[in-house]
Amino acid sequence: MNILTVNLLFSTFVFWVAARIYVSPKLAGLSPQTLLLPILMLHAFRHLGLMFLTPGATYAGIPPQFAYPAAFGDLLAALLALIAIPALLRNIASARLLVWVFNVEGTLDLFSAITLATIYRAQPYMGPAYWIPAFWVPALLVTHYITFVFLGSTGRNGRIKTTAHRMPMPLAIWRKIAITPTTEEF
Repeated sequence: MNILTVNLLFSTFVFWVAARIYVSPKLAGLSPQTLLLPILMLHAFRHLGLMFLTPGATYAGIPPQFAYPAAFGDLLAALLALIAIPALLRNIASARLLVWVFNVEGTLDLFSAITLATIYRAQPYMGPAYWIPAFWVPALLVTHYITFVFLGSTGRNGRIKTTAHRMPMPLAIWRKIAITPTTEEF
């Protein structure tokens, strides 16, 4: 296993734990705007994925089979997030669909980039752009997951349909180490 894979997995786990502590307990009481606008704003910065095409941000020889799809997939995700933001702010009927489209494309783009980086061995050429898959991608993956959970558990009015508002764990092993926050003080 290479170091980038360890960084990606460990960072994803850390972001997941943070989401379980800070987001999951409040999920049922959040409006779509309260939860989704910060997530969409975060993803609007995915234009930074264009770094994979920038000399100096990556080393010479970065596989174009990885760099181009990763860069333009991120750019598309950023544009879709920016399109969904005003619709969500104005509570337009198409807002839910726009968020779904953004979330599906953005998630597929991340999984595609991870796969292509592995297949074409892009890690040694990432240079300063290494922080993207080591830190940025895990945060994006977790926020995509939160968005899927929220969209899947809300009705058309945006409110949680069931009392099962805790984010489910994607892996059974994580159930054994899931953190349940308490209100007790130290």
